[in-house]
Amino acid sequence: MRDPFAPKRKWSLSHLLMGFDSSVDDAMYRFKAGGGEWWESLTIFFRRFRVTGFKKGVVELSCEALTLGVAGSLLMLALAKPAFDETEKNWREQREYSVTFLDRFGNEIGRRGILHSDAVPIDDLPDHFVKAVLATEDRRFFEHIGIDFLGLVRAMVENARASRVVQGGSTITQQLAKNLFLTNERTLSRKIKEAFLSLWLEYNLSKKEILKLYLDRAYMGGGAFGAAAAAEFYFNKSIRDVNLAEASMMAGLYKAPAKYAPHINLPAARARANEVLTNMVQADFMTEGQVIQARRQPATAVERDKKDSPDFFVDYAFEKVKDLAATFPTNTFIAKTTLDPSLQTAADDAVLSHIRQYGEEYNADQAAMVVIENGGAVRAIVGGTDYGQNQFNKATRAQRQPGSTFKPFVYAYAMERGMRPNQVVSGGAITIRGWTPKNYNNRSFGRISLTTALVKSINTVPVRIAAQLGRGPIVELAQKMGVDSPLTAEPAMPLGTNEMTVMDQATGYGVFMSGGMTTNRHTITQVTDKAGQLLYDFRRDGTKPVRVLSEDATGKMNLMLSQVPEWGTGRRAKLDGIKTAGKTGTTQAYRDAWFVGYTGNYTAAVWFGNDNYTPTKRLTGGRLPAMTWKKFMTYAHADVELKPLPFVEPEKRKDGGETPVASSDAPADVPVNIARQKPLSLAMSRMLGELEQQLLAASPLPEAPLRTTSAAPVGPSKIAASAEPADTTQQ
Repeated sequence: MRDPFAPKRKWSLSHLLMGFDSSVDDAMYRFKAGGGEWWESLTIFFRRFRVTGFKKGVVELSCEALTLGVAGSLLMLALAKPAFDETEKNWREQREYSVTFLDRFGNEIGRRGILHSDAVPIDDLPDHFVKAVLATEDRRFFEHIGIDFLGLVRAMVENARASRVVQGGSTITQQLAKNLFLTNERTLSRKIKEAFLSLWLEYNLSKKEILKLYLDRAYMGGGAFGAAAAAEFYFNKSIRDVNLAEASMMAGLYKAPAKYAPHINLPAARARANEVLTNMVQADFMTEGQVIQARRQPATAVERDKKDSPDFFVDYAFEKVKDLAATFPTNTFIAKTTLDPSLQTAADDAVLSHIRQYGEEYNADQAAMVVIENGGAVRAIVGGTDYGQNQFNKATRAQRQPGSTFKPFVYAYAMERGMRPNQVVSGGAITIRGWTPKNYNNRSFGRISLTTALVKSINTVPVRIAAQLGRGPIVELAQKMGVDSPLTAEPAMPLGTNEMTVMDQATGYGVFMSGGMTTNRHTITQVTDKAGQLLYDFRRDGTKPVRVLSEDATGKMNLMLSQVPEWGTGRRAKLDGIKTAGKTGTTQAYRDAWFVGYTGNYTAAVWFGNDNYTPTKRLTGGRLPAMTWKKFMTYAHADVELKPLPFVEPEKRKDGGETPVASSDAPADVPVNIARQKPLSLAMSRMLGELEQQLLAASPLPEAPLRTTSAAPVGPSKIAASAEPADTTQQ
């Protein structure tokens, strides 16, 4: 019993802490002692599995391989996951579209799509055609699991022996996976996705289904997709009726359709067909005696127009038709497009000529271009340099950093907020969150006008403007102007670090050409069914342009951008006698080079670079892109009525006067040149030409006497009276 007279015990905070510490120490000691005993017993247990010598090396290597294998599998699964999202869509939907495309004048330019009800079943295809395809594309198709590891090793050995790529290791399943779900971009991530999707296809489809889909969807040149369409195009017969010589020629198209298309290069197509016949013999699908007749009497394709089909344009238009056709009662259409064949040919020529002449010098092997006419009609699309080798449309699908060609969106918002072209701002260094942008060649500037900053492509000024006015509203304005690619309002956004397509660029700059209204971009003007019933008409059903940039801001931007070809970075793009506006762009490490420019008639965006994102040899937007743009635009503006840049050039009024234009607001030290000499009308040009010829052919006049009497006028005055009247329409 406690002594009631004993002093009462007092508990202090120190006593409580000491008790808690003692409890923790005791628990830790017990855990350590118990854990040590458990670890010792576990070690004794596993000693009986200890290996030494050669076995130990095998075990160590196996463990390392397992660790690396698991880590690698997790990495590949992470990379492949986005690709599997595509498999969740109804990609096997039977309702596909068959579309015949016409240019703006009503001439056929291509066909796309396939009707499954009209497709030839795999069992009805000629046996020699199937064997020719398998012998050339994938001999072990019915043996592998979607990836042919033996074939891959064999291809690597042959390529190493030849010191170049002579064999491919992709299976038919891998090629189908690429056609169904992926693009032709040459990246490691795409190859990993392709491998996983190949395994997925093998698991979900039979071999016959995979082969049938491949034969129906592969591009075979001449704008033909699928074996049935190729047989009709090249030999004017059903795929069921092709002979061995024709089948071998068709099977040879899968490697390079443009190179081996018989209507383009018959000798090359026949040589390739002979290789296919050799493959069939080597694969033991046929004997030499069975193929000898096909060697002696090679196939001949029917006569076709050798002009190149605008396949990149047709591919893009096909996607637009499918978007429109969701509510149509049929799935077979005739679509009239906005394509102008002469402008498409000029665009192709401008791009390819500069790639061939300067591509190796600048280490640039790819280019793309989009042309949009005032009013929104897309007149030409160049999606790459060789559709036969790569059908990936670099004009509408490739995402590339725009570099300085994004700056006009920043300045447009600044003009909308009340800033002026002659407004002087600081061009000095600026730091945001530890990031300090640099100017080209690390040049520094003091106080400078906005016009000079844009024309000379100074980096610090748009970064400072965006920091002051807000980057979010600039992104919103760019999207309203037609940029469909996702944009983020990061600090470096004003310098073009977001990725955009060439189509985005042409659409966005088209707002300046359209006077501040949306570009109203479109490729389809009409869609009818096979009976001729009108299903869609752009003038009736298309979207209407809306204003996204005020007239004042548009006029200021056109004044500023029209100086870039005059005394800025885009001097190589300046057109003779035609007011030109635009902007150059060059990205980090010279990976991408741009020129996006416009007149009152057309907007065109040009990109140069490489598929694999490797840097060029210091190629800037003011060189090949600007030169390509000028070559095309010079052709496009020949013999057309010239439209003025909105709010920059004066327009003729009905009363004979001129509408006023916005003031340039240029500082005294900036050589602004906003006027151009108006070209003569076509009628006046013809009249002067006829006058010149008549004057050259006229006999010399007799020597006049000192005194003459009044007489009827002769010579040039009489000749001029008989010429056509001058066309006074503003050009």
